[in-house]
Amino acid sequence: MPRPAPSAPPGRGRWLALGALALLPLLVLAGLWFGPRLTDWNEHRDRLAILAAGRLGQPVTLAGPVRLALLPQPMLEAGGVTIGGPDGEISIEARALRLRLDWAALLRLELEPREVAVVGAEIRLPWPPAPGQPFRPPPWLTGLQGRIQDSRIILGQVALEQVEADLAAGGPADALRIDGQFRWRQTEVAFETTLGRPGWDGIAPLALTLSGARASVSASGVLLPEGGFEGSLQGGGSDLAALLPAPPGSFRLRGRLSVTAELLAAEDLSLDIAGSPARGAATLRVSPVPRLDIALQTGRVELDPWVAALRGAGGPPLPFGLDLTAEAAQLRGVTLRRLRGALSLDGERLTLTNIGALLPGDTEIELDGATTGRPGAGRLEAALRFRGEGLRATLAALGLPLEGTDPSHLRRGEGRLRLTLDENQAAIPEFTATLDGNRVSGAGVLRFGPRPALGLGLNFEKLALDGWLPSGIGWPAIQARLAGIDANLRLSAEQAEWRGLTFQGLSADAALENGRLTARRLAARLAESELALSGVAQLGPAPRLTDLALEVSAPVAAPLLALLPGGWPDHMPIAGAPLSLRLSGSGPAGALALRGGLELGDLRAELNGTLDLALPRYAGALTLRHPGAPRLLAELASLALPGWLDEGSLSLIANVALSPQELTAENFDLVAAGLRLSGQLSLAQGARQPRLTGRVSAERLLLPGLDWRSREPMVLEGLQLLDAELALAAQRVEPVGLPVLEQASATLRLQDGTLALEGLRGQLAGGRLSGALRLDGAASPPTLAVQGNVSGVALTGPLTGLPLDLSAGRVEGEVRLRATGHSPAALLATLEGQARFSVRDGILAGADLRGALAAAERTDSGTAEAGLRAALGDGATAFEAFDLAARIQSGRAVLEQGRMAMAETAGATLAGEVDLARAGMDLMLALRDAEGPEFGLRLTGPLPLPRRVPELAPWLRWRAER
Repeated sequence: MPRPAPSAPPGRGRWLALGALALLPLLVLAGLWFGPRLTDWNEHRDRLAILAAGRLGQPVTLAGPVRLALLPQPMLEAGGVTIGGPDGEISIEARALRLRLDWAALLRLELEPREVAVVGAEIRLPWPPAPGQPFRPPPWLTGLQGRIQDSRIILGQVALEQVEADLAAGGPADALRIDGQFRWRQTEVAFETTLGRPGWDGIAPLALTLSGARASVSASGVLLPEGGFEGSLQGGGSDLAALLPAPPGSFRLRGRLSVTAELLAAEDLSLDIAGSPARGAATLRVSPVPRLDIALQTGRVELDPWVAALRGAGGPPLPFGLDLTAEAAQLRGVTLRRLRGALSLDGERLTLTNIGALLPGDTEIELDGATTGRPGAGRLEAALRFRGEGLRATLAALGLPLEGTDPSHLRRGEGRLRLTLDENQAAIPEFTATLDGNRVSGAGVLRFGPRPALGLGLNFEKLALDGWLPSGIGWPAIQARLAGIDANLRLSAEQAEWRGLTFQGLSADAALENGRLTARRLAARLAESELALSGVAQLGPAPRLTDLALEVSAPVAAPLLALLPGGWPDHMPIAGAPLSLRLSGSGPAGALALRGGLELGDLRAELNGTLDLALPRYAGALTLRHPGAPRLLAELASLALPGWLDEGSLSLIANVALSPQELTAENFDLVAAGLRLSGQLSLAQGARQPRLTGRVSAERLLLPGLDWRSREPMVLEGLQLLDAELALAAQRVEPVGLPVLEQASATLRLQDGTLALEGLRGQLAGGRLSGALRLDGAASPPTLAVQGNVSGVALTGPLTGLPLDLSAGRVEGEVRLRATGHSPAALLATLEGQARFSVRDGILAGADLRGALAAAERTDSGTAEAGLRAALGDGATAFEAFDLAARIQSGRAVLEQGRMAMAETAGATLAGEVDLARAGMDLMLALRDAEGPEFGLRLTGPLPLPRRVPELAPWLRWRAER
């Protein structure tokens, strides 16, 4: 039989009951915690969606899991939530929707939300709202708290990220408050909104405050029943750069604000930006495309910080426009006055419209343009117009170095150009202007970088080449300016002027690269001549030239020669011949190897030497050739072909040194027909005119004769072309019509138009000749002075060619002559002075004076007369001495002394005069016997053929009386 169960200890059941009662709350709490979580609420999804739609007033769709939690507070959470429909109103797509339920209602088995939270939502608010649609708070907000967490709100085309907001309304009559924060374009913004309930007239008060980036903006006003907002706006901050592409600095603003469905407008704005007051207006257009436009008026603005801010900013959040007017603005140290204009920034495109300003120097500029690409890194294309009467002041203010340039350059001008600017280069595809009254056009480009590169092409109507560089600037300074840049230049000018020269059709094609200057071609027309220059120059401390070539050609040389100093080159007959010049060279600038040739008519010149460009100075060989020396003399001096100069060619070979101040010919050899000269010459620029110095030696020197009867004026203008001092020497001098002079030497001086031949010495017929000559061609009329001495000159033939002449003897004498006149005949007519001669042991040809004396001693008068006539008509007379002295006045030589000494006789006398000007003579050679009167021979009539008249009448009468 089974054993009965042992009985429980006394009191154990009571403790179990007490433990069960103690665990009951825990079991209830566990049930409340785990029960809803273990329950599948998805089958109630539709009911919950209908419940939420009724509370929110919008269609609700639940596509995700649904969970209910009672602890720590009743919370219903649904996933995959969509609120709203496709009717253009509010649309919300959320990751989760959380409803905090009311405990009292829940105990009544009712779901009564007290707080709505939207998590991870994308909320789309239609904008603009429908016209006339007033804003009314949703009915579910009455007595309900709302919250938006980790969401995104899209208002029209504006997206607000990371939105956290709390919405609360205490009751149907209480204001709606919305507080929170969001991120907009990397900026954290906090906002506070208070929206009052609309009154009986439908107007609801609204206050909005936005704070972020060390700034805040608040607006207060009313919502109109027909839609829109009107109120006031104010704000400020410590750093405007945190909000806009602007320089750092505080700002304050105040004005009126009005909002419609399409437009937000801030009017009558008073602003203070970094201490600068301004007035303006702003409009934000939201339809059809969002756009912000601002108009500002200010007294003064610093543009550099604003430009830097724009260059460093990214693309704007929405299209932006600015209309700016400023009395003064500062840009890169330049003060702009009356600045006006508008800019529009749309994405990466910046548009500039009607930009105008007054630059220093009162130069007006206007600009229109646009950019492409990111601001600060895009491309600007603009049209610029300028006009001013003080361009020099404007350019100096812009930093162009004009010190030392001619003040007459760049004084006034107007023009227009197209400008293209990007990160790599600035280009001017088109440029047209009028500068200082002359038209200029062209194009250019400047590439930026460590070594800038300039490409420039300009066309000038008239170009002044002088005065662009400071006076006295040297080649090192010019090289220093060119050292850091590359360039490619093409210039042309219809007319150019340089140092008084006028060039027609000037064109220049040159390049500068890495210190290497290449002149591809420089060409122009100068004085009806074609000039062309090309070559390469390697710049540096020791510049070097290669492939240098200069060509000059002219159909007539006279216009080009007229540019040389003085008036003589272009007056030569040879100046009418064609001219051709070719030069080529290579080498360092201090020793440039130069070769060249010149053709002037039939004259050929060649040179081969070195040129020092720094001095400048040429040293080398020079060769001149011409097929006809007499013809060249005629072409150079306008002289008829001289008969005394033999026919033959001309050849000059010399080592020359040429500089702007001096021309030196060393060891030259000149062969001109029968003339041969050698020596050394130097032509230097003197105080007033060129000066020629040196020495000249000749083997045989032919001198032209002079027609003393000519009435043609002498050409003496050449005496004033230069001054000279030459040491002359000749082994043999052959003057036409005069005795030969050997071993001759003299010093030729020419100064101020006066020619002087001093220290003349030479050997004449075994004797010595000395003398001097002076011709003052500058006097009016010209004057001629001659003095000379001869000693030991042996006569070996007739001296004068007259019927009565000296044919032998030794001559000594001196002359002092002076004359004035423009022609040889005038000189002869005014000749005056003195002459003395003494002949020893000579022979008088044409008369036998001893025979005449012997005949006079005959006793028979008839025989004596016949003997006299025969002796005076022919024969010769030896004498021991013959002394003559003459005084010359007005071209007439009057013998003051004439005595011939003959051994064992009383001698003879010569008296009378010779009219040199009229070529006449009247001389009486007289003899006297021991007792009777004089008798003799008279020479009278023209000089070339005088008549011989025996003078015997007194003597015959005396014999008859005896």
